[in-house]
Formats: sequence, structure tokens, C-alpha cells
Amino acid sequence: MNIELRHLRYFIAVAEELHFGRAALHLNISQPPLSQQIMQLETETGARLFNRTNRSVQLTAAGEQLLSDARAILLQVEQASDRAARLHRGEEGELRIGFTSSAPFTAVVSDALFRFRQRWPQVHIKMQEINTRQQLVPLHEGLLDLGVMRNTPLPADLRHQLLLSEPLYAVVHKAHPLAGAEKISVTALAAEPFVFFDPQGGTALYSDILALLHRYHIKPYITQEVGEAMTILGLVATGLGVSILPASFRRARLADLVWLPLTEEDAISELWLVWSAGRELNAQMQHMMALLQEKQR
Repeated sequence: MNIELRHLRYFIAVAEELHFGRAALHLNISQPPLSQQIMQLETETGARLFNRTNRSVQLTAAGEQLLSDARAILLQVEQASDRAARLHRGEEGELRIGFTSSAPFTAVVSDALFRFRQRWPQVHIKMQEINTRQQLVPLHEGLLDLGVMRNTPLPADLRHQLLLSEPLYAVVHKAHPLAGAEKISVTALAAEPFVFFDPQGGTALYSDILALLHRYHIKPYITQEVGEAMTILGLVATGLGVSILPASFRRARLADLVWLPLTEEDAISELWLVWSAGRELNAQMQHMMALLQEKQR
């Protein structure tokens, strides 16, 4: 069977006008080719679609059925074309983002996600909380489109954009002797019991903060090792020790905590947007990257 979409369009025009001349005029073609196309369609379907006389053109029962089906087919083709176009423009589809636990606490990320949802509500954003090092393989394999992570050595096939360079803060209980200070040096924490990340957890903050302490010849006295920053905050809030975390976590607003700026200029942590250089940046990815760049300007 060799039925083309133009056959269906020509057939619908004749069926709606019930007049070959008017249908040809509507289609902007001459009448003989239109008649030939209808005859070819009848040959392909093996059914007579019109009862023709010198005075009138009427649909047969087979024609009535084909008219209903042809309209549905053309509507489906139009909808499929529209969906493909919307997907290409980034107005539909899915965006898969890996993020560290600190990412939602940063305004640069949370604001971009909010604005993306306002502009492209038909795009499904699939967020996956996963630490920095565990994002690298899914990004390489295409299981994640974008990754929001802390600064870390990247494989050659991954690219990054700096989203935020934020200060690190000392976190202490409100009753701690240091709690009244305006700011402190990391050396003031040298003898304090530390609540810190589990080294097996895969978070880049572990290496970042430990490197800061080592630069100032501090070997922290770690008494508690946990997997998540929010757990660190919870334990510091119970008085079990002190810690160091990025400023963005201050948005957690736990009443028993005091956040102290550090005097060291290199007490900073970077938040990166990471993607695979081997994959084409689709429209959804480009939209999100543009929003994140807008926030930085």
C-alpha cells in the first residue's frame, strides 16, 4: 500500500467540499490531477470513496470511515511534529541534574531552578542528590546531563563552569567560648573536637576543607565522622564538636549554631557546573546553563 499524506489531504478537501472544482481551488491545484489522486487513493484502499454523478459528489460508507480516520491521522502527524519541534527548542523533554547536598542552599542554583520551572514548565527536571565524586561516571556515561558539584579534579572528557566561589565558615555551638567572636582564624580550631565528613563518603568538601587545615599545619582532632553536611550541623548543634562548612549552609538556620567567618583569604570553596564534552548540549541544557550565567552577571 502506497498511501501518502498528500492523498489524505486531497481526500479530506474533496470530502469537505463535496465538489472537485472547489476542492482543487482550495488546494491551489487543477482539477484533473486532483481527480487522479483520488482515483489512486481508491485503488490503494480497494474501496470506492465517493459516489459521483454529473450533479453531485457524495461520500460512500467507506469514504465516511476514511474521512474520520484521515483527520485523526493528520492530527496525529501534526501533534508529533509539534512535539518534536518543542523538544528540539527545549520546551519539553527531561533535564537530569546531579547535585551535591549543598547545591539547593545556594541562591545561584535555587533561583535558576525556580526560573527554569517558570519558563519551561513542560520540561521534567529530574534531580538526583549525589556527591561530587559519584557524579563523574554518570556524567561521562550520559546518565546525567549536568552536574552541580564542588571543585574536584575532573577527567579529561568533562568540562566545568564556575558557579560560585563562597567563603568557608567555622560552625560552633552557641555556648562555645568562640561563639562571641566576630571572626576567627582556622588555627583557633586546632585543638577542638571536629565533626567532619566520612572520608569514604566521596564528598569533595572533605578534601577541600582538610587541605585548608593542612595548609596551616593543623591536623584536626576528628571525633565524629558522618556522611552528610546536615548531619554535621545537627551534631554541632548538640555540642559534640565544631566544624567548617561553606557559607551557603547558613540558610539551614539552626538556632543553636553560630557561624564564624574565617580570616584566611584562601578559606573558600567553589561550586561548579559540570557536563560532558563528548555530548551535544541539547536545548534544555543550554537553557539551564544560560540561567545560571545570568545569575552570575
